[in-house]
Amino acid sequence: MNHDHEEFLQRARRRKGFEDAYERLEGEYAVIRELIAARIRAGLTQEVVATRMGTTKSAVSRLESAGRHSPSVSTLRKYARAVGCELEIRLRAMGALHEPGTSASACETAEDYKA
Repeated sequence: MNHDHEEFLQRARRRKGFEDAYERLEGEYAVIRELIAARIRAGLTQEVVATRMGTTKSAVSRLESAGRHSPSVSTLRKYARAVGCELEIRLRAMGALHEPGTSASACETAEDYKA
């Protein structure tokens, strides 16, 4: 069974309170979309990813769904390796959220600070 995420969102946005709840969880949903997309690009099942990670299919399923648990960086790194990727975490400037007297340079990449 295929899941059409855009169709789901169109239907869900009609429900009262959905937009606010979705916005609060957008970061988590973005991570989940990245995980699933990487697994699909690699042509792997959840079972294969679980074996490569040394865990169970149900653990991978929980990782690929929005839930109460936020995965650790270590778990995300294991998942990335299992699907043939490397984990990259970046901080990006958010414009209006900067305090007066600060600049977006606080969000430069780590490469900018290599000795």
